[in-house]
Amino acid sequence: MPKLVVLGLILAFTLLQPVRAQEWSSWRGSDRDGRVAPQTALLEWPESFATAWRADVGEGYSSPVIGDGHIFTHGRTGVREVVTAHDLTTGALVWQRDYAAAFTSNSLAPPELQGPFATPVVADDRVITLGVTGVLSSWDAASGDLQWRNSYASFISTTDLFCGTAASPLVVDDRLFVQVGSDTNGGRVLALDLASGDEVWVWDGVGPGYASPILIDLDGTRQLVTLTQRSVIGLDAATGALLWSSPFEDEWHENIATPVWTGELLVVSGPRQGTHALRIRREGVGWRADKAWTNADATMYMSSPVLVGGTIFGHSTKRRGQFIVLDAGSGAVRWTSEGREGDHASILATGDRVVLLTSDAELVIFAVDATADTYSVAHHYDVADGATWAMPVLLADGLLVRDATSLTRLVPE
Repeated sequence: MPKLVVLGLILAFTLLQPVRAQEWSSWRGSDRDGRVAPQTALLEWPESFATAWRADVGEGYSSPVIGDGHIFTHGRTGVREVVTAHDLTTGALVWQRDYAAAFTSNSLAPPELQGPFATPVVADDRVITLGVTGVLSSWDAASGDLQWRNSYASFISTTDLFCGTAASPLVVDDRLFVQVGSDTNGGRVLALDLASGDEVWVWDGVGPGYASPILIDLDGTRQLVTLTQRSVIGLDAATGALLWSSPFEDEWHENIATPVWTGELLVVSGPRQGTHALRIRREGVGWRADKAWTNADATMYMSSPVLVGGTIFGHSTKRRGQFIVLDAGSGAVRWTSEGREGDHASILATGDRVVLLTSDAELVIFAVDATADTYSVAHHYDVADGATWAMPVLLADGLLVRDATSLTRLVPE
């Protein structure tokens, strides 16, 4: 039987199989930590991948998310931002909506840096998107109908160093948390009612970083942790009160990497500051954040690290892009790659594997081994023809990859 016919039969059979409880509802997953449940990722990595389907989703750096068998993407076509839903199995278009979002890039940024950057979040049968100009929208996940919209465009300015809204929204129970603003207009962190978009509380401060907020539960207090242009802060998730703040200055305001909570330490990193761990604890009636360790040589830029056991896997700017592994308790380097690994890598972990997708469309798989002191690649694939800055999505029978303008579902060949 001809090879193409055989491949077609394999793909048809694969796509008819039910996806094992596949949900990927937010930035870096439902827990926002880059960890993928083994039952929803490939059990074994193949020799190569084939394209099951490909769809045009517009330009952008926002990652796809999944809910109820649909994939949702946020992109740009000209001066309009576009929200699209596709069927996960077939790639068929379910719905598409767009709205005006003209944007002028910072003069220091590449002209193609038009966003959107923030990843949508799926919750309670709705999809929340936050555009580069600060337009926050709630869409019905099944129909695409607009439920409500808030615009924070008046807080966005690219006249200084700010390059556009990038912090991905976060949903916790019936609350939606967003971070908006700019270096010239100041920053805001807001808690909103998920159903209506109404404000519950607002924290006003300095301009935002580009990192996405996370929620930690410490000593019975839920804290919303995020980065501003010059600090790491913890807010009371119930009231918005500032609990603590720790300086984290960057001359270009490029605080981009999402923080990692180890359960004991908060790990943050930047391209010029290096990587730091903060120990957050109560002091009297308040809170304080103290440095636990610093590694000046681990300089993570746009790549958010992932914690596996007591080990942090990251991508550093050193040696023109370098994979790096740190001990989470001490910050000591366990091993690094030789370098020249690209400008950026999205990092995920599943089971005993770490998955890295570089901005050059190289998908690298290596084994998690706490005793290893060298970088050893288990699998390597080229997964797109264009640049891949968005986080991939691992599936039980393959993966989703977003390149400069399209979304592709890949399955084992």
